[in-house]
Amino acid sequence: MTGLEAAYAFPVVRRRFPIGQFATGFGAIAALAFIAAVVGKSQAVEWSAIPAFMIDPSILGGLLLTLQLTVAAMLIGIALGAVLSAMAISGNIVLQTMAAGFVWCFRGVPLIVQIFFWFNIALFVPDLKLGGIDISVNAIVTPAVAGLLALGLHEAANMSEVIRAGLLSVDSGQHDACRALGMTRGQALRGIVLPQAIRVIIPPTGNQAIGMLKASAIVSVIGMEDLLTRAQHIYARNFLVIELLIVASIWYLAVTTIATVGQHYLERAFARGYGRRNAARANAAVAAEDSRP
Repeated sequence: MTGLEAAYAFPVVRRRFPIGQFATGFGAIAALAFIAAVVGKSQAVEWSAIPAFMIDPSILGGLLLTLQLTVAAMLIGIALGAVLSAMAISGNIVLQTMAAGFVWCFRGVPLIVQIFFWFNIALFVPDLKLGGIDISVNAIVTPAVAGLLALGLHEAANMSEVIRAGLLSVDSGQHDACRALGMTRGQALRGIVLPQAIRVIIPPTGNQAIGMLKASAIVSVIGMEDLLTRAQHIYARNFLVIELLIVASIWYLAVTTIATVGQHYLERAFARGYGRRNAARANAAVAAEDSRP
């Protein structure tokens, strides 16, 4: 080996046994086994009743309503949040103030308070008069509508900040290039800015959707027949409280797991090629630096 080859030769590094990971994994498995043994030996829980209630028609109906409520609230939150984020970065002081006021109100007030407010909105507006026809607000704002309004508007306030952060993550040079090409703000947003910002927006949006799935259980306080409410109705009759709560928890965990896997693949699809572009830029910068005299 010549002196030049010896200078650039990489040292041989022997792989060490990951004793820290092994110890941590063994400790975690031991702790889970201990908890499972303690819980499994409990005589107060009828474990045999849980599989039957997992496929109970009432439970499955509540699960379907929970999924419908989650999807509808997320659609409202994303659509209205996109409008609010556009208002927040519009440069119009009136629109910015309106967007900031909406976010301040609906993100600052606890969700359960908003649910009770919409459920009791008839105390403020008993009826609506449209063309001489009186319409009772109680007939319009049912528990389902009250829960959807509260969840949707609360989510819109959160999603507006998520989308706004994603839009602001795009380099300002992209906006300058769009103006130089004669593109309008709308064209630049749809064609240039949003496709780059979506990679940043998707991860927190997935987290918000999973959080919405769990937060939808709050509508049980107004009697909406979601998964948790159906479980409560059943254990109010047979007194199997822990068993029904375990059933509801298993279904929440199952749906959350599916949503998490879907989020992972969606993030990977939108991030495809981004790491390679960054690596290519880094390699080009190193090559340019090395070519300097």
